[in-house]
Amino acid sequence: MAVVFAALLKPERVTLELAAESRAEALRAIVATMGVAEPEKFVAEVLAREEVHTTLMEQGVAFPHARTDLVPEITLGIGRSVAGVPFGENDEPAHLIFVIGAPKRMVNKYLGFVGALARLTKGETTRTALLEAKSAAEFVEILRAGSLLLE
Repeated sequence: MAVVFAALLKPERVTLELAAESRAEALRAIVATMGVAEPEKFVAEVLAREEVHTTLMEQGVAFPHARTDLVPEITLGIGRSVAGVPFGENDEPAHLIFVIGAPKRMVNKYLGFVGALARLTKGETTRTALLEAKSAAEFVEILRAGSLLLE
């Protein structure tokens, strides 16, 4: 799993000062960092998935995602919002947003990756460190260090 994390965690795909006021704005801003060939189509698929079942978890963490052929491999973009972006059925604030795209053929790797991210961000210590990270590189290092503990 650490190899997957190492390949997917890239500082240039972390937006620490997400200024979006809506879920769609936040997704567009994050997806813009991910190098997706058809970003608007991808955002539409992620939003459609969100309408079926929200990916907002406890403590202001969201994992919006799509299994799609618009991406050739698992890809990740991350946004952090101090104010919070309205997510879920009750528009609760999401402060850490992990946007994940995965090809339909990579179900097991995708599920493993999402599960690992969920376990990592469940801990208050890790969430607090991510919320306080001063740079995208520090943010990524916090996730990498945590992923080693999950092995």
